[in-house]
Amino acid sequence: MARYVIGDIQGCYDEFRTLLDVIHFSDSDQLWIAGDLVNRGPDSLNTLRFVKSLGDQAISVLGNHDLHLLAIAHGHGTFKRGDTLEAIFAAEDRDELLHWLQHRPLLHRDGRQVLVHAGLPPIWSAADAEMYAREVEEVLRGDDAPTYFAHMYGNQPDRWQDDLEGAERWRVITNYLTRMRFVTPNGRLEFKSKSSMDEPPEGFLPWFLYKNPEWSGSYIYFGHWAALLGQTGMHDVFALDTGCVWGNTLTALRLDDQRLFSVPSLQPLSVEA
Repeated sequence: MARYVIGDIQGCYDEFRTLLDVIHFSDSDQLWIAGDLVNRGPDSLNTLRFVKSLGDQAISVLGNHDLHLLAIAHGHGTFKRGDTLEAIFAAEDRDELLHWLQHRPLLHRDGRQVLVHAGLPPIWSAADAEMYAREVEEVLRGDDAPTYFAHMYGNQPDRWQDDLEGAERWRVITNYLTRMRFVTPNGRLEFKSKSSMDEPPEGFLPWFLYKNPEWSGSYIYFGHWAALLGQTGMHDVFALDTGCVWGNTLTALRLDDQRLFSVPSLQPLSVEA
């Protein structure tokens, strides 16, 4: 059995299926997907349907675009410029697909290997992140889900505090795991910058450049940050979003030997918005 981590698909279904052909994906293999199955690309509906059909062969964590879809479905979000989600809402199996998506994890941890959409804040260990992810997952799967989506959007609080409660606590956990790029050493988030790691806002660094000793021995796999084009400069932190939806590539990493596989995008070359 081979295991592969794939970066943000974002509805680039044809490229996704081509990449599976390139890696000779078989019934005995497993996919880890770094979130953002949907949006901005041309075929989010079939992407959802196919990943769901893989059952236990696919582990996909939630990304910010996945949560945006779910928020709209719960009546607490609005379509944004560039969204390509209409076909999902028109589909006969929309309720089944949305229920399945809402039950995806925010973080997957298998021994020393951690899969998350955006990353781990430097103030948390991998175990901390898993604990807080499970807290929000329980909310998403329970009676408080409507409250969660009603208060999901927002940039405050922009830093973790142990005494946070309710919607504010859920929001900052979600923002760390699904929206984070640049942070301060004490975990303060910066939301405007989507540039490469070489152009950090003053006082901020990419989250993975902080040396958290509690990450020692772990391997962290994430997506979300297309401007990195797969480069972190780290031997144990892997960026998998290589900007397929923006006209670059879709990438898979084989966990057994860290070999990379990529296919070119069929989308027009664009700038992330």
